[in-house]
Amino acid sequence: MTATRTDTAEISIRSGEHILAGTLTVPEGAGPFPAVLLVPGSGPVDRDSNVKRLPLDVTGQLARALAGAGLATLRYDKRGVGASTGEFRSAGFLDGADDAEAALEVLAAAPGVDPERVLVLGHSEGALLAGMVAARSGVPAGVVLLSGSATPGEELLRWQARQIAPTLPAAVRAVLRLMRTDLEKRVAKNHRTIRATTTDVARVDGTRLNARWHREFMAYDPRVDLARIHVPVLAVTGTKDLQTPVGDLATIASTVPAAVETHEVPDVTHILRRQDGPASLSAYKKEVRRPLDDRVVRLVTDWAVRQVGAAVGRG
Repeated sequence: MTATRTDTAEISIRSGEHILAGTLTVPEGAGPFPAVLLVPGSGPVDRDSNVKRLPLDVTGQLARALAGAGLATLRYDKRGVGASTGEFRSAGFLDGADDAEAALEVLAAAPGVDPERVLVLGHSEGALLAGMVAARSGVPAGVVLLSGSATPGEELLRWQARQIAPTLPAAVRAVLRLMRTDLEKRVAKNHRTIRATTTDVARVDGTRLNARWHREFMAYDPRVDLARIHVPVLAVTGTKDLQTPVGDLATIASTVPAAVETHEVPDVTHILRRQDGPASLSAYKKEVRRPLDDRVVRLVTDWAVRQVGAAVGRG
């Protein structure tokens, strides 16, 4: 495909009492153009999905790929991150859906954007939020779920503990054995502590964390919103994902009442890069030095163009 020239602008998104900072990229020309809202994943990540010491750049790379395919995009800093207002640890999981919906409305109303051809794309936690927004908003013409789960939150966190424990470095596993610590049981104990909290932020197991986010996430069942999505869905998960069960793709396909296209991408991890050898979170720091897996990027761009078209002059 040929490169598409674009115009980029800084955008302010009002969500309740907060202002989120974002980047709107629109192809040059008369328009109106199809567009994609990019919803970042979990943690204090910015509009490009970057966090201190781990520049994932998931939404940043996808924005550039979608621009090359002739689509406008909007990506934003999460509440309390980057140039957005608020305090990250005080934000709830459901606040994230409100923020994503506010951003979607700004994108649909932006100059040069066709409000009838707007998609919402989420990665990881962002995929859950994208599903929530699509279930309650009439704006999206389609939804992209990357590394998106269909498992209830608390069950998912325990599943993650089971997957991650065997992949920990040998020294860490030895310490856990020495201390007779079962990682999944420890996670379950922490969940009981979190459920008993009433504040936005609490100290659990020696760590200060966003307790309200965890309470809301643990109580959330994605299948409820998936069953209310009536626009086409693309769901993509890698076979080496230790944070989202690849089997959830089948649940997504059977739960969404609209057309669903699913893909298991061999050897791809939760952060959408290829990983050689046994699946492990410890390889993330090396993986982020490489671009997103081209198979994932192509699945996204090709599906988006099929659903809503592209800019005039795309090659």
